[in-house]
Amino acid sequence: MRLTGAAAAVAVALAGCATSSSAQVSEPGTKGGEASLALPDLGAVTIMGGGSGRTLLLVGLLVCALGIGFGVLSYLQLRRMPVHQSMREVSELIYSTCKTYLVQQGKFLLMLWFFIAAIIIVYYGFFVDFTWGRVAVVIGFSLVGMGGSYAVAWYGIRVNTFANSRVAFASLDGKPLQMHRIPMKSGMSIGMVLISIELIMMLIILLFLPRDLAGACFIGFAIGESLGASVLRIAGGIFTKIADIGADLMKIAFGIKEDDARNPGVIADCTGDNAGDSVGPSADGFETYGVTGVALITFVLLAVNDPAIQASLLVWIFAVRVGMVIAAALSYLANDAWARSRYANVERFNFETPLSSLVWVTSAVCIVSTYAITYAVLGETLAADGLWWKLATIISLGTIAGAVIPELVKVFTSTHSKHVREVVKSSRQGGASLNILSGLVAGNFSAYWLGMAIVGLMGGAYVMSGMGLDALMIAPAVFAFGLVAFGFLCMGPVTIAVDSYGPVTDNAQSVYELSLIEDVPGIDAELKSQYGIDVQWDKAKQMLEENDGAGNTFKATAKPVLIGTAVVGATTMIFSIIISLTDGLTTGMENLSLLHAPLLLGLVTGGAVVYWFTGASIQAVTTGAYRAVEFIKDTIKLDAGATKASEADSRKVVEICTQYAQHGMLNMFLGVFFATLAFAFVEPYFFIGYLISIAIFGLYQAVFMANAGGAWDNAKKIVEVDLHAKGTALHEATIVGDTVGDPYKDTSSVALNPVIKFTTLFGLLAVDLAVSMSNEGQGTLVAILAAVFFVVSAFFVHRSFYGMRIKTSLEDDGAERAEHGRPGGDGAERAADPLLAPELAQSGRGEVR
Repeated sequence: MRLTGAAAAVAVALAGCATSSSAQVSEPGTKGGEASLALPDLGAVTIMGGGSGRTLLLVGLLVCALGIGFGVLSYLQLRRMPVHQSMREVSELIYSTCKTYLVQQGKFLLMLWFFIAAIIIVYYGFFVDFTWGRVAVVIGFSLVGMGGSYAVAWYGIRVNTFANSRVAFASLDGKPLQMHRIPMKSGMSIGMVLISIELIMMLIILLFLPRDLAGACFIGFAIGESLGASVLRIAGGIFTKIADIGADLMKIAFGIKEDDARNPGVIADCTGDNAGDSVGPSADGFETYGVTGVALITFVLLAVNDPAIQASLLVWIFAVRVGMVIAAALSYLANDAWARSRYANVERFNFETPLSSLVWVTSAVCIVSTYAITYAVLGETLAADGLWWKLATIISLGTIAGAVIPELVKVFTSTHSKHVREVVKSSRQGGASLNILSGLVAGNFSAYWLGMAIVGLMGGAYVMSGMGLDALMIAPAVFAFGLVAFGFLCMGPVTIAVDSYGPVTDNAQSVYELSLIEDVPGIDAELKSQYGIDVQWDKAKQMLEENDGAGNTFKATAKPVLIGTAVVGATTMIFSIIISLTDGLTTGMENLSLLHAPLLLGLVTGGAVVYWFTGASIQAVTTGAYRAVEFIKDTIKLDAGATKASEADSRKVVEICTQYAQHGMLNMFLGVFFATLAFAFVEPYFFIGYLISIAIFGLYQAVFMANAGGAWDNAKKIVEVDLHAKGTALHEATIVGDTVGDPYKDTSSVALNPVIKFTTLFGLLAVDLAVSMSNEGQGTLVAILAAVFFVVSAFFVHRSFYGMRIKTSLEDDGAERAEHGRPGGDGAERAADPLLAPELAQSGRGEVR
């Protein structure tokens, strides 16, 4: 019953995506919004040198095919790399549990999709009066979009679980270069495949399907990939931090080492590294790349009157995207060659250095590529007033952000950062208390500097848009902001690659420990005879720790890029609502003033929702981690004969994480979307204020939480790697800080990205429906629906805490736990918990004793 209601609600919400920004600015009488748009003739575009725009995009398809080939070749190379059997077995177990998680998520996604398909049929078939063939196109491409998000997530897990054991094995010979190259290769494999698949899908729509069906194809595609990304990102973020905290707290509870093989939570932690840090970013990146493209296509078709200019701009946008695939591949190959020449024979190096150089090299190559492609495509068409180079400059501002933002993030999260070292210094005398306070300082300062950087880049785009672009389109500043978001994503393959570096290096440490390779009889001789390795055990573990620190840092750098893209892109979609409500900025402009009370109230309301959402996501992690810790404490075996946890216990922890991840996600998902419905029906300008507030509060909350969490994470790494202080009070203090930062950086902050996009997309239809009903004399019904939707939203807000709270009494103490044979509250309370009931039933401990 719970899932059915949730699915129905999500279906209603996603139906809103079917009339996003375009619906608000379409010509009077046009129904169906984006789904009714038709493309201009791209073949009429002439490229400098005599080629046509269509031919250029056909070449783009070939480039994308080569991009997929690049990724697949890297995948095959990873699979063939040497690895000891003990390590391979661990990584395959991790992959097996990841498959179980993804299969469950896939079933859940498919169930939601059926409800969405039903809503699409009702909305487009009966209210918009589309032909059934056009309705089928929207439905079919929604399935394609969702399948794309799901497929790239699955591919990312498979590649990373190959790479983790190979990195662990490469550490044994004491040479660090391969430990850098393997996760970099796996990351580029994922990035190239992800971006290339996305581009191929969109180019097929542009080139081979009837031009009057393009709008229906694109909107269906956007609906599907948005659904996939939201579910996988939010649920994955909750899952990974439940497992991570559950495993980490055992180090304090029992004084065991990191990734102790006897800890059944470690495999779940490794699964979570992939579910949250690989699946989530892959699906999120896929969706962000696609939705940004759809938004730009829509804006061009609606804001530009001349079909010839429309066609030229569309060809240009996709030509630049194709060029970025080539630029990313060339930059990676060049940087890899430089790294091999510089580090081939060194015994130690800073793993962050070649990652930083890759980002900067790619940024420079992408900027050069942008100007060259823009000149070739638009140099003649937009020669007047140098408009071609102004457009190229606007995109380049976003590309610069892709390099500047990671550098700013490193200031607050790198193991070499003064902010992170301040966290360690505070912890030495002040313990966990000052550790947490110093991390909060780092997060707050980072929000300031990153905010100023984003404002500066958007301001530069605004200045450029005022230099003649108004001759081509209405609202050129909004188009400029969309191009900045596009520029953020220009380094897509590399952004995904450096983000994927983190889960591989994190898993590599775990694979090393879980393999128990040091205890294999005759292992030194075996490694020498079969692989030619003179093993250096202590050095191997040290380098794995150092590489993980670099992975933590660059995993943190990708988060603000995606968050910034969501916020900048939301600006474009919000403007579409304003265009509709003001009849093209001609009437009602006074309602956009702070003197219009509903607008101001909406600004206040958005912040409330952002803060609830972050609290609800942390609550889901807290309760899930409590249950995981409870189970692990009850099952862990630390006697003298124990060597490793049973596979059954490890899988049970994965099940607990999955249950709480899905339950927490549903409460938050439904709370957000019913709130969006309610506020859209309250008053249209109230809703505009709400959307602006969601974007702004969401940006700063996400950046603050992501970088505070990164600072806590790497403070612990400094204590472990630089100070060799494992097992000390200082180490325990940094572990506490790290567990606080886990849901900050990998759950709440990253989940705000799809929330911002999804809320804005959904709201575009909701406010349009509310205004239409009011204009037809149904204002009373609109007010009643607003109240009903708010009550439903408040129910899920209430449930996100009270339905997820820890159900034990304050009087629960050690004696009571001993009496019941488990840590935690009484068996009746646990048995009453619908999430825990399956676990208790299978373990035979559901009854009160």
